[in-house]
Formats: sequence, C-alpha cells, structure tokens
Amino acid sequence: MASSRGRPPTAEDNRKVLQAILSKENNGITKPQIRFETKLSDVILKKCIDVLISQKKIKEVADIRNKRNKLFMGVGFEASAEITGGEWYTDGKLDVEFISTLKVVCLQCIQRVKVASVGDIAESIARTGVFRGNNIDLQQIHHILGALELDGEVEKMTNDLEGHVSNVPIGKICYRSSAKKLAKTNAMVSIPCGVCPQISYCTPDGIISPITCVYYEKWLDF
Repeated sequence: MASSRGRPPTAEDNRKVLQAILSKENNGITKPQIRFETKLSDVILKKCIDVLISQKKIKEVADIRNKRNKLFMGVGFEASAEITGGEWYTDGKLDVEFISTLKVVCLQCIQRVKVASVGDIAESIARTGVFRGNNIDLQQIHHILGALELDGEVEKMTNDLEGHVSNVPIGKICYRSSAKKLAKTNAMVSIPCGVCPQISYCTPDGIISPITCVYYEKWLDF
C-alpha cells in the first residue's frame, strides 16, 4: 500500500480542505487549523492546497497581524479589515504617505473655512480631486481628525444653540484649528527680533542686547 507521502490527494481530500477553507469565509484559515479539521497529513495537505490554488478555488492572503502567518480563503471572498489592516494599509504595509497627505488636506480645509464639519471636509476633498480614484469615506476622515486632535492641531466643538458658527448646523460637531497652536504660531511670528531695526547691533554683551531688551522680555512672558 502506497504511503500518503507518495500518493496524490484524492477528490475527497481536496473537498475536505476546500470545505474547511470556505467555512471561514473572509476570516481565512491557517494550515495548522486546516490540518486539525481535516486530519490530513502535512504532505497531503500541501498537495491539496497546491491543487486548489492552481484551480483558482482558493488564495493565499497575508495577515497584517502576523506577517509569518499564511491564511487561505476562497477566491470569492475579500479579506476582512482585521487581516488587511483596512483602508490605511496597501499590500500589507501601512500607507504612511496616504495618511500624511490626508492629514494635511483635512487641516488645510479647516484653516481655510475656520470651522468645518466632517461632511464639509469630505466635500472639500472631493472637489480638490487630490485622491481621485481613492474614495475617502466619512469614517476615514473621523479617524484623521481624531489623530489631528491628539496632535494638538485641531479642536472638536459643537455649534451652540445660538449658532455662532454660521456654516455649521446648530448642535452639529465640527472642528477648528487649535487655539493653543494658533497662539504658539502667532507668538513665533511676532518675535520682536524679526522687525527690530537695531538687530544688526544686538549682541549678548553689547549696549543693545537680548538680556536688556524690554520687548524681548515681554515676548518671552507671552
């Protein structure tokens, strides 16, 4: 009797493997899990997988959670976001350039109109055409605004009952540039040294000096 090492997989072997893989739908299944469910040897299992891939019935998918973990799923399924990393990943790698560009575009939109809702930002992005061919949904913008808020770049607010923000409906959540960030930026721009007519004569131990300059002292106190 031929050993399993030398024999080709039977139709029943292939059916068992295919059934085990398809049952996991878009979550995929690892080779050890398939082996446990089918009770097939490593040799036969490998042959079954090769046959099913050649028949375009299954495919191998990279798992972002564990790069060494190979998953198998039916060709009719798209891997879940938990496996691919979702919209922030491309070919299993974090798309840093895409994220950085989207952060800049969202921030510029807020700075341009002063206060903006997620919907306003989405419409602005669509008009610019920066991400043509790559649909940006509201959930992605929410994530980016959350990151900008953590970075201290923007502040989340709600338009109050008096409707102080004219372009945003009352009670709706919107975003504006961070007051602290603006204050820091304005402070740096307004440093007195930049407009001082005596700057060329200013030295640490001279008559005109940052140590004795009352304007510089006031700026530091800011």
